Amino acid sequence: MKDDYQSPPMDQETSETTIGDASMLLDLDVQAGTPLLRDYFRKIAPDSGQPDICLQCGACASGCPASGVFGMDPRKFVRMVSMGLDDELLNNQWVWVCTLCNRCVPVCPMNINISRLVFVVRTHWDTHVKPAPLMDLCQDCLETDTGSSLGIMDGADWRFIMEETADDTRNTQEGFESLAVPVGKKGAELFLTQSAHIPLTDPQEIPPLWKILHLAGAHWTYGSSASAWASDNACMYLGDINAWEKVVRMRARAVEELGCQVVLNTECGHDDWAMRRGLEQFNIAHTFKVKSIVEYYAKWIRQGRLRVNSDWNRILKVRFTVQDPCQLTRDRADIAQALRFVVKQAVGEENFVDMSPGGAQNYCCGGGGGVLDSGFIEERRHYGKIKLEQIINTGATYCITPCNSCFRQIHDLSHHHGAGFYTVHLWTILCLALGILGAGERKYLGPDLATVGLL
Repeated sequence: MKDDYQSPPMDQETSETTIGDASMLLDLDVQAGTPLLRDYFRKIAPDSGQPDICLQCGACASGCPASGVFGMDPRKFVRMVSMGLDDELLNNQWVWVCTLCNRCVPVCPMNINISRLVFVVRTHWDTHVKPAPLMDLCQDCLETDTGSSLGIMDGADWRFIMEETADDTRNTQEGFESLAVPVGKKGAELFLTQSAHIPLTDPQEIPPLWKILHLAGAHWTYGSSASAWASDNACMYLGDINAWEKVVRMRARAVEELGCQVVLNTECGHDDWAMRRGLEQFNIAHTFKVKSIVEYYAKWIRQGRLRVNSDWNRILKVRFTVQDPCQLTRDRADIAQALRFVVKQAVGEENFVDMSPGGAQNYCCGGGGGVLDSGFIEERRHYGKIKLEQIINTGATYCITPCNSCFRQIHDLSHHHGAGFYTVHLWTILCLALGILGAGERKYLGPDLATVGLL
């Protein structure tokens, strides 16, 4: 499948280890023609395994869906770094197709952190030739205190979208007349963030999340004046160290000002990673923790605060599978287990079919690491063929995606290839299992579930 791939013309459309000392990344003196990448990586990452000890066994390439794109694969990439072929590496766009999913890292017998190495190469690319869409997204993140990369440029825009959407829910859905969507609530336990794509393009996908928080009795808030609400860090994807730090500091400041205990990341893997690792990378003092909402879903179900019931699917027997977001489950077995617990509670254990492999060994869908927004459409669709086959092989009618990047990529794969399965957010299925999914919140459900539980 990989060998016959032909890249279109150029003008067409990590692991637990940190990346390295930020000051070293910023102070590097790059001189054209100097084989500095190998030596630089050795200097900043002496504990990561060095390219020149690579055995060329190919274990990394055999498990990488991006192998063959732009004539590159992880094995070849590491070899080129060790040989000092910097000019070639700084002109091959494969580093922007790699999703930094870390699947190659645990299989390397020499413990070379290839994702970390790819990121370092990204930081060395000339700004003028980095993917223009990512450059624009990063710039948008920096131009507003909302942190949004999609044109929601101030708190007023955000508040208008939220208030209109919440009013509609309160006025049309029985039992949620008092639904609260707090903004700038000091002392709230949870500081909520979410993908910027959803309020801008799919605002009716947000109320299911709010209703879950309402039923669970969560003490939560968005940032004051809507600051730093967006689960976006295109600047980290771009390899712009200064900008990545600025976005993380902006959110950390907003959380500390409200005195929240937890930054609760809703359905985004890479932003979760960017925030957690950014706090460590840049030595940002903070008193809060960074958590995924998947952990809270599981906790609230176990505590009886969310009375999820799979009886709705007992007769229908609709089959579901679930996508593991790489930056949530690659090195977090507890999140992978919590995810499966939640899904089985919602759809019935007998109606859940796991992908093979799943959990920590899952294949990346091809939407992470900034690839989804980098303009490489044909490349990411090629990358996603392995994931597409995995889903089809389960025989599931629905693929649940607890990450918005995974959702957008897998939805596109199914539509583009005519695969026939449906892609849904985890909160949609939870609300269905709670009996509270409204008529306007079923956009991504098929006809088999369009009216299930609808009063």
